[in-house]
Amino acid sequence: MFATVRKQLRSHPALIPLFIFIGGGAAMSMMYLARLGLKNPDVCWDRKNNPEPWNKLRPTDQYKFFTVNMDYSKLKKEGPDF
Repeated sequence: MFATVRKQLRSHPALIPLFIFIGGGAAMSMMYLARLGLKNPDVCWDRKNNPEPWNKLRPTDQYKFFTVNMDYSKLKKEGPDF
């Protein structure tokens, strides 16, 4: 399969940027999915030791990927501890 792709890329060099951008997009989407699975407080991998990970978040923890005009270090807790 790779030999066929390599032969096609040698005969049609205009396809090289297409392969680069498609491969880069696939790699970035896989990295984002891995980040969602590992860093998101809604995901619980260990139910015995940490059944509710969202309760252990402090108000200053940033768990969103991108925020606009938000400084998490100055936030205060608004609710009670459970």
